[in-house]
Amino acid sequence: MYHAIVRHQVRKIFEGLSRGDWETALSGMADRFEHIFPGDHALGGTRHTKRGLRAWFTRLYSVHPQLSFRIKHIASSGMPWDTTAIIEWRDYAIMADGDASYVNDGVHVIRLRWGKIVSLHPYLDTQKYAAALRRLAGTGFAEAGAAPIED
Repeated sequence: MYHAIVRHQVRKIFEGLSRGDWETALSGMADRFEHIFPGDHALGGTRHTKRGLRAWFTRLYSVHPQLSFRIKHIASSGMPWDTTAIIEWRDYAIMADGDASYVNDGVHVIRLRWGKIVSLHPYLDTQKYAAALRRLAGTGFAEAGAAPIED
């Protein structure tokens, strides 16, 4: 039963993200956590605070005014004090310049303690992502070429 609840909560977070609601994701974070987004680009880097992650989400949705996830599979294991959830997804985005060709496949590995996220690591094709950001930065969209947000 516990893992069914975890999978349901994770699905709700991704559904929220697909509506542009990142506050639901932020509310699920522990007071201190690790969010690592791989790659050397405007959205790369590591965050440990809700303030830093909120700034990161603000940038994410400025670069992608429309972003949606199609969940392929969710698995979870462990006990409430140490749970791991794996989410396989495909995302679709419209870039800030209106280009709707961005699609990427990836996996999130999420670790939870007592229902709060303590570790959030997405794994995706970072070369594809960095190329999309470089292309967007080349159109003059400064956020796409900005330094990573880290704390």
